[in-house]
Amino acid sequence: MKYYLAIDMGASSGRHVIGYKDENNNIILEEIYRFKTGVTDSKDGLIWHLSYFLKEIKKGIRLAFKKYKNIESLSIDTWGVDYVLLKDDKEIPPFYAYRNNRTEKPIERLHSIIPFKDLYEKTGIQFGSYNTIYQLFDDLEKGRLDDIDDFLMLSEYFAYKLSGKKAHEYTIESTSGLLNANTKKYDQDIINKLGFPSHLFKEIKQPGYVLGDLLPEIAKEVGGNCKVILGGSHDTASAFEAVDSDEDSIILSSGTWSLFGIKTKEPICNSESLKANFTNEGGNGYIRFLKNIMGMWVPTQVCKQEGLDFFEMERKCNVFYHKIFDINDESLLAPLNMKKAILKLLKNDPPKDDLELFNSIYHSLAFSYQKACEELERITGKKFNKIYVVGGGAKNIYLNSLLAKYTGKKIIPLPIEATSLGNIKIQMKA
Repeated sequence: MKYYLAIDMGASSGRHVIGYKDENNNIILEEIYRFKTGVTDSKDGLIWHLSYFLKEIKKGIRLAFKKYKNIESLSIDTWGVDYVLLKDDKEIPPFYAYRNNRTEKPIERLHSIIPFKDLYEKTGIQFGSYNTIYQLFDDLEKGRLDDIDDFLMLSEYFAYKLSGKKAHEYTIESTSGLLNANTKKYDQDIINKLGFPSHLFKEIKQPGYVLGDLLPEIAKEVGGNCKVILGGSHDTASAFEAVDSDEDSIILSSGTWSLFGIKTKEPICNSESLKANFTNEGGNGYIRFLKNIMGMWVPTQVCKQEGLDFFEMERKCNVFYHKIFDINDESLLAPLNMKKAILKLLKNDPPKDDLELFNSIYHSLAFSYQKACEELERITGKKFNKIYVVGGGAKNIYLNSLLAKYTGKKIIPLPIEATSLGNIKIQMKA
């Protein structure tokens, strides 16, 4: 029997999952290890603690080899847009997190060089203040790209630390705002106009690219050896790969972010998709045409900051008050106090308690799904009958009921480890 290891890193937790096929050719998943992720606040703002992540990644691999001696391969997926700068193979800190507010000023200057409309026509990537292109432009202006040899997105970086081999992979690089949506390569016109060092932008590899074996010292440390594969290196790419959807179906990957969209053969980069702020990200042989919605980040942050029990709030939150606010408002990206930020948006008719606040969040999420659904149907000229829900939100009965109510679609929740499953499916194909 062949075993494959998916290392799926989300914004709040990471997990190591073994996958294999049973006698009926079904893929069986077994979680081996789970660890906390999350950002660290520092003098440089919100950053990632990479050495801690790498330590936890190796610990999980060691536990996997302890139980399964013959692992064929492993692949790591992470969130998009964030990266590591390298000089002489040494990491250059700080390792900024996408919720860091460092790009606020550089965005205006970048758009004075290349208007966003022109960027979108080339890349098909929605506007987000956290996009890699704006982060790199901030680095360029501050001199952080001087003498830099390479930059690697986080999943590529961790794969490099395990294998000693560097490569840029399509699905995660597509989130950068630097790839041409049609050629699936870095757009040299954008790179030249912005003055980025051209040597940083190397050949793009497709999902399933085999980097090689674990480094000898890593193999010794974890107690085994296997291939390291760049699979669906972006977590959403892996999640979409897990769903065998048909043409009349929408996929909602519901986690820290809500990713609401479809699989298409060709990118959609027109004035309507630009106005609706839809994005064209890379998939495994297709484009993920979708909209980023703030997602479960909002209610989980309220619970964390206010000391509330998330599951208790979820059970009780079917109350009359359900005022709608803009769940994608920029003020909710990384507020010091999420509750206060929401109350500011609801200042004309505020909730009287936390339960009403929580209910308002859920209705606002459902309303944003409704709006995204209407936009998707208008842009594509198609009617969709079903919405597949994967990720943690697939288990949220109340939110799924609101999704059905607001969109009028058949909801098919798939309470599976979709990202790990998609990660492993790509490994098996490789």
